[in-house]
Amino acid sequence: MTTVVLVHGAFADAASFSDVVSELLADGIEVRVPAVPNRSLLGDAAYISSVIRQIEGPVLLVGHSYGGAVITVAGAEENVAGLVYLAGYALEEGESLGQLQGGFPDSDLAAALVYTKFPIPGAEDGTDVSVDVEKFPAIFAADVDPARGRVLAVSQRPLAAAAFAEAAPVAAWKTKPAWGIVSSSDHTINPDVERFGYQRAGIKAVEINSSHLVMLSHPREVAGLIRQALAEIER
Repeated sequence: MTTVVLVHGAFADAASFSDVVSELLADGIEVRVPAVPNRSLLGDAAYISSVIRQIEGPVLLVGHSYGGAVITVAGAEENVAGLVYLAGYALEEGESLGQLQGGFPDSDLAAALVYTKFPIPGAEDGTDVSVDVEKFPAIFAADVDPARGRVLAVSQRPLAAAAFAEAAPVAAWKTKPAWGIVSSSDHTINPDVERFGYQRAGIKAVEINSSHLVMLSHPREVAGLIRQALAEIER
């Protein structure tokens, strides 16, 4: 049986997949939702790769947002059978998040970022990037229940700034089948960044009129795409 591994992105955590997990578990699908360190693209991909290697049998990797960049690298693991991108970054080999985003107009996120320091033992402090708490609901979760959006805003998992500049050493979509969702009302990632990455990679994509948190606002549609991907790779 194929195990679905859900990889969250920046400014979110494993709980962002809670509604999708409920849908998949109800179908008897094996699911894992690891906590991504959000410290560096290469380090995060290495961690997710270690999780994948310890799973017996094939894996379907699902990545949201920055998690899309992570699965682009970690998806090269031998037992990964397919990739699903949710409003995500489908990087090219040798490309960074900053480079991919740099070719398109900024989203509303760019003006709402907050930078804070965090300690790194034996080295200079690192820089964490998060979203202004007051602006978070409108930019990140416009079509999510407002009460839930406020909770998400104050429980963000920041992303280290270093992750934006690291280049992907491999692009797993070159050798693995892939599917994707474009959040057409996304104010966190410019939807054209999503479209461009998917088209370049030959990813089978659908568009949903959704905020960035498509898995919380449209969990049934997201679970449906995951089921479709599972059916195709398990033929």
